[in-house]
Amino acid sequence: MTTVLVFGDSNSHGTMPLARLGQLDRHPPVARWPAVMARALDLDVVTEGHPGRTSVHDDPVDGSHKNGRRALQAILESHRPLDLVAIMLGTNDCKARFGLRGWDIAAGIGKLAQMVLASDAGPGGAAPRVLLIAPMPVEETGVLAEMFQGGRARSRAIAPALRDEAERLGCGFFDAGRVVHVDPLDGVHLDAGAQRSLGLALADGVRDLLAGTGG
Repeated sequence: MTTVLVFGDSNSHGTMPLARLGQLDRHPPVARWPAVMARALDLDVVTEGHPGRTSVHDDPVDGSHKNGRRALQAILESHRPLDLVAIMLGTNDCKARFGLRGWDIAAGIGKLAQMVLASDAGPGGAAPRVLLIAPMPVEETGVLAEMFQGGRARSRAIAPALRDEAERLGCGFFDAGRVVHVDPLDGVHLDAGAQRSLGLALADGVRDLLAGTGG
């Protein structure tokens, strides 16, 4: 069976929109977008969604374990052989504490893609294919507004820069912000309807990519 690894953050984890800081509520397993995608495609999806995960940055507040680059190699080796690795990160890189531009964020995600492309985690020891997913733009609202101060503009600069990075590296590209929007409750996370819509839309994108007709 075809196996896809989803390497993401809280929106892949299924975190529900937050009414207060410290909430840990998740959408039911069947309602999270990777599971919706898996059912639509009838393939095996391994979901590695870590709330707070950045692309390549140690978080000075939440810890160095939030750095996606520190986790990715072990995850690739744990789940190989993988036909496709879908990377959906960048939201947490928009936090005010990092002070990054959209180009910087896309470049960090590109470094992760290069790790996958240089690995032997695909079938027969080859590298898996890679799909780079630009996250939904954030809104500065609710309990996360101060944490993501300036994030509205930063997040909107990710998709065009990441599209260029995907083209440069020969990866597939998908812009989640063209399909769904974050919940205004916290400006970062997806409600159940958006999780479903994203999963179905990505099913189409992944189907085309695996068939060699998408990019």
